[in-house]
Amino acid sequence: MTATHAPDVIDQFAGLVLGHLLGSIRAQRPQARLQSQESYRALFEPASPLASDFALAERFAVATFVAALHGPGPAVDFYASGLARHGGAPALADALAAQAADGAAFGPYGRFPAGPLSAEDAPGPIYRVSDAGRAVLGARLSAALIHAHLLLFHPRDASARDLAALLDTGWSPTDIVTLSQLVAFLAYQLRAAAGLKALASSQGGAQS
Repeated sequence: MTATHAPDVIDQFAGLVLGHLLGSIRAQRPQARLQSQESYRALFEPASPLASDFALAERFAVATFVAALHGPGPAVDFYASGLARHGGAPALADALAAQAADGAAFGPYGRFPAGPLSAEDAPGPIYRVSDAGRAVLGARLSAALIHAHLLLFHPRDASARDLAALLDTGWSPTDIVTLSQLVAFLAYQLRAAAGLKALASSQGGAQS
């Protein structure tokens, strides 16, 4: 990897450094690398003030929860630090950690419409924010966490009723789309980092 391909957030989560063989391989797909990092910046480090009610503090809160659902690691600390920078109190970070522990799952779960794919139906737990968690998070952020968990673990069970729950707590249709995009991006980012980390471990941390 050359100086023109400095480590990005995915490299950071995967533990890759300048000169790592896998970083050099990633550098061979510069557009994919650039688009991943620009997606992160658009969602979490926008160049212009947000034209949205989906505040950066809320975005980092959802990201902290989603990262924790994927397991402990640098991503949790990274997004929790971002939450703190944007005014998130320690009590909020603690509540998010507790909710992620309550929502831990494997998935994906859900039911297909009746037919040949019904054999693939997989029942699984339905996540709900605890009363203690809701007292700290509030109704709006609690609804966002439920939506994030649904997209991650019950994607085929999402319904109009679930979207109505977001609307009822103050989420606009535009911000619901952004929330869904954010969760989808995080799932990609975290899985890409996990895959790179696994490859790096299998290679014994090889450098180039």
